Amino acid sequence: MTHLQLFLRFLRFGLLAFGGPVAQIAMIRRELVEEEGWISGDRFNRLMAVMQALPGPEAHELCVHLGIRAKGRIGGILAGLGFMLPGFLLMMALAYAYTRLRIEGTLLAALFLGVQAGVIALIIRAVHRIGAHILENHWLWLIAAGALIASLFGASFWIVLPAAGLAHALLSSGRNWLAAAVIAAAGALSAWVLSLPAPPAPPAAFAQPTVAALFWSGLKGGLLTFGGAYTAIPFIRADTVGRGWMTDAQFLDGLGLSGILPAPLVIFATFVGWVSGGPAGALAITAGMFLPAFAFSLLFYERLEAAVEDARLHHFLQGVAAAVVGLIAVTLIGLARSAQAETPNVAASAAIILLSLLLLYRWQNRLNTLAVICGAAAAGMLFLR
Repeated sequence: MTHLQLFLRFLRFGLLAFGGPVAQIAMIRRELVEEEGWISGDRFNRLMAVMQALPGPEAHELCVHLGIRAKGRIGGILAGLGFMLPGFLLMMALAYAYTRLRIEGTLLAALFLGVQAGVIALIIRAVHRIGAHILENHWLWLIAAGALIASLFGASFWIVLPAAGLAHALLSSGRNWLAAAVIAAAGALSAWVLSLPAPPAPPAAFAQPTVAALFWSGLKGGLLTFGGAYTAIPFIRADTVGRGWMTDAQFLDGLGLSGILPAPLVIFATFVGWVSGGPAGALAITAGMFLPAFAFSLLFYERLEAAVEDARLHHFLQGVAAAVVGLIAVTLIGLARSAQAETPNVAASAAIILLSLLLLYRWQNRLNTLAVICGAAAAGMLFLR
């Protein structure tokens, strides 16, 4: 197989990457493991265990690793680019159209209001699904609840996440008093940071995001995506909506559009970057978001495979992931409030959310996300005009 053939093979996977990571991984396993025997089934399962312990989109990381096995590190880069390219180009086109079309006061505005309600339902379902996977014991539940409360009071995730990981690692080894001391220290540090005077607002001329700022925002999202792409939402939203670079409504629209594309869900970052900073911003935030997914496999895979077998690291990452569940729940509350303020008919939006949730829970199909987005868009045009 030549490098070009490898690229085209994974480009095809990218064109067919509907239905989220479970469907994407199943497609790759069926063709490359079961039909063509690139690696054994046992090796594939072990590989997936490693990918699930790392931040970033699992299906994309899997493609990079398989590309490395086939044609070295150049092959890994080509496989990763091939898999993400279709969704990236489609999102760039949609973001361009979104920023050029007149939406306010048109039927498109009602369509996107419906999409926003559907996305709220998707995030509710994601919080439940991720929580069921991550919150395996009462300590993890308490950590998630503590992170939620701390975030509501304004604590920085830079304090919350390391404290949660360290506390869970200590609790898992029976050092409860030391874990309590870590939590108390994190609380005191958060209180001190919050007591500091707020920095002066930047002049209007410098309020627009720089390419470097958007790259850093994407990199944070890529490094902190534990348990699924939805875990990147709080960090990207804090850096963009939180700084006034875009609105919550636009953020929800980007999430909705990402749900209909053949791509990892984190491709919503491309939309966020375009709306915040134009084409250069879209390229920068996408590069930041996907850089960890390339780098972990290209640079550190052999070492990481040994590291994830370390129980202490496993407990630390569990604590961090539990705290992220709490942060997603806080973000959900903020997005729901914004959506409520935007809709002209709260009852109709609530009905769209409830019906979307019913579909998500009752119809276990890889196309249910696409069905929710399209159905919510149609309902928006009918009832939210």
